[in-house]
Amino acid sequence: MKNHFINLFNYDKHTNLQILYGIFETDQPEQAVRLMAHVLGAQQVWLSRCKQDNATGLMIWPDWQAVQLKYIIEENHAAWLEFVNNLTTEDFDKSVSYTTTKGVPYTDKLINILSHVINHGTHHRAQIGQQLKQAGLAQLPSTDYIFYVRH
Repeated sequence: MKNHFINLFNYDKHTNLQILYGIFETDQPEQAVRLMAHVLGAQQVWLSRCKQDNATGLMIWPDWQAVQLKYIIEENHAAWLEFVNNLTTEDFDKSVSYTTTKGVPYTDKLINILSHVINHGTHHRAQIGQQLKQAGLAQLPSTDYIFYVRH
């Protein structure tokens, strides 16, 4: 299980960087940058929840500029890998209690939260791809998971 999620977080980093390069190849559409910042901000909030840390100061919709995103992608990836590498097999089925940004308490299994974090990024990268096409990017990067594992 651990190796599976390490691979998924490696895929997430790879595709986030691919999309970021696409952002830099265009006029950096505001909505594309905003969505990528959201993906990364949400990753930080979810990691804080998983670690049972205080998420004060972390934002789901941070106001980051495109030039900041590569560093944040790298930092988030390193933090998630450190977290996953320290998990035991039993940890994946443990429950994590947290409160949403709207103050609603929830408890979910860690394995489901990890899956959500990866899927959340995939969802928004597709939206960013639409923004990049509208901004004139001739060729979107291949961000499908199967293309990632083939090379």
